[in-house]
Amino acid sequence: MKRRMPTLNALKAFEVAGSTGNFTRAAERLHVTQSAVSRQVRLLEAQLGEPLLLRQHHHLQLTPAGKLLLQALQQSFDRIEFTVRRIQDQQHLHRLRLNVPPTFARRWLQPRLGSLRQAHPQLDLSLTTRLHDDLLESTRLDVAIRFGDGEWEGLTASHLLTEQHIAVCSPALATAHQRDGIPALDDMPLLHVLAGEDRRYLTWTHWLDAAGLSGIDLQAGHEFDVLDLAIQAAVDGLGVTLADRHMVAPQLADGTLVQVLDTRLEGHQSYWLVQRREASGSPALAAFCHWLQAEQAEPHRQQVEPDFFE
Repeated sequence: MKRRMPTLNALKAFEVAGSTGNFTRAAERLHVTQSAVSRQVRLLEAQLGEPLLLRQHHHLQLTPAGKLLLQALQQSFDRIEFTVRRIQDQQHLHRLRLNVPPTFARRWLQPRLGSLRQAHPQLDLSLTTRLHDDLLESTRLDVAIRFGDGEWEGLTASHLLTEQHIAVCSPALATAHQRDGIPALDDMPLLHVLAGEDRRYLTWTHWLDAAGLSGIDLQAGHEFDVLDLAIQAAVDGLGVTLADRHMVAPQLADGTLVQVLDTRLEGHQSYWLVQRREASGSPALAAFCHWLQAEQAEPHRQQVEPDFFE
C-alpha cells in the first residue's frame, strides 16, 4: 500500500527547525541554506493545511499542531536511528554503552567490574559519566543509571539503591577533634556538596536534626560539585562529609574513613537502572541488568559494618 506521507526532506527540515527554534541553526545542522529549510517547512504546512511554526523576531514558536507533529517525528527518528545503530553494531553484540553518575561509577560500580568480568567474560562496557547524556536523546547509549525519584517519561526504571547518609571523616581527624571521647562536630570542618552553582544540598541540616545536634556552623567549609570529591577530601583529612554509606563502604571497611556518630539518614531519592522500553531484547543488556540486580541485592562478603566514633 502506498503511503500518503510528506517528503522526508520536509519532515526532517521541520523537525530540526522546530527543535532549534531557528531557521539559521537548522540550516547549519542540515548543511543547507536557510531559505531551503524555510521553503521545505512552508511546503509541509501547505500540504497539511495547518501552520506549524509562527515566525517571530529571531525565534520560531511551535503551534499546537507543530508540537504534536514534532513530538511524533522526534520519537520516530529516534527509533529509526536506534534500529540502524543496532543493525550496524551486530559485530559488537557484547558491548554495552552505559551512562552513570560520576560518584556511583567511581565508588560503587568500578570496584565491582571484576565481578562482572567473572560472571560475563565476553561483556565489554563503554562507560561515560557526562551528566548531560540523555537516554532518550542519545541513541549511542544502551542503558543508564540515574539518581532521582524513579519517574522518567518514556523510560522504564528499576530500583537499585536508596541513599543512606552517614557522617564520615579520616581517623586522624576524628581522633584530633574529640571532647570527652566524643567527636566535637562544632570544632570540625564540614564538607558540602553543591546542588547548583549557588546552593548546597540541605543534607547536613536534615542529618543534624536527626542526630539531635545544634549549634553547628553550616556556613563554613569547602564545597564540591560532586560527592566523589567530597569523599576524597574527607579521606585526605580536610573535614567531615555526609556520604551515602554504599559509596564509602570500602573505605569504612579498610579504615581510611570512620563513621562519626551512629546516625543514618535515609535520603529522599535513589539510584535507578533506566532503560528504553523497546531495548529489552539485547542479550548484553539482559546479562548486565541481571548481574546488577544480583550485585546490589547481595553485598560483597568481605564488606563488614564499621566501627563508629561516638
